[in-house]
Amino acid sequence: MSAQADVQLNDFKSIFSLNGKIAVITGGSRGLGLHAASGLLQAGCAKVFITSRKAKACEEACEALNALGCQGKAISIPADLAKPAEVERLAKEVAKHTDKVDILFANAGATWGSSFDDSPEGAFSKVMDLNVKSVFICCQKFAPLLRKAGTPSDPSRIIITASVAGIGIGSLGENATFAYSASKAAALHLTKNLAVELGPQNIITSAIAPGFFPTKMASGIMELTGGTKAIADATPNKRLGVPEDIAGTVVYLCSRAGSHVNGGSVVLDGGAIWGKSRL
Repeated sequence: MSAQADVQLNDFKSIFSLNGKIAVITGGSRGLGLHAASGLLQAGCAKVFITSRKAKACEEACEALNALGCQGKAISIPADLAKPAEVERLAKEVAKHTDKVDILFANAGATWGSSFDDSPEGAFSKVMDLNVKSVFICCQKFAPLLRKAGTPSDPSRIIITASVAGIGIGSLGENATFAYSASKAAALHLTKNLAVELGPQNIITSAIAPGFFPTKMASGIMELTGGTKAIADATPNKRLGVPEDIAGTVVYLCSRAGSHVNGGSVVLDGGAIWGKSRL
């Protein structure tokens, strides 16, 4: 018998395929959510539900996504996820289109910048409510649809958008982001709790922790901290995040290739957080 006959190889041609999957993306009308939606559709998702607070933005995003020519379809369902009743309504609206959901990308979020002495109580509550509480409620309300889709060999996915600000230190000084940093640290820990709770129910949970990407949310703080070129130059790989960084990571985590990632987080900052910590 030849040595070659003893070698068993697996078929990995479809390892990143999401053919026929159903996804829901909160905060999906722009920025990281829109990049992820594009990646999921191009990887084969049959339906990708886009939600954000502004109906026009959702419709424009879906129009652009559907113009890609993919077999799947982007569907707009606007909702203000800062309101628990709206999260419940969103889940019910999605259930009118499908009896299961394979992927929930909990991406909606907010930030607030101000000095320590001037940081208002209301702003802290607003950021924590959207970045933590609404993420939990969203996972809770979509759990029945996620349970219907998941199996031991192909579990459903929850992906939560955290931030490197929840791992290291966020912006300080006159434009400090205390609430944002605290909320993203909480999101990372919520991911671990959900992973253990929902894993036995065929739902696995992971998080992404992006650094600076040129999005509407990040553009203001980037300009206040030296501008895009300065931030890129200070990053070990000398660039900011680009759309395929998000799209590729989300597709990986949702595909067969990422089916054993549960409770972990993927840092997407080019090594910037570690570059800051060197002696």
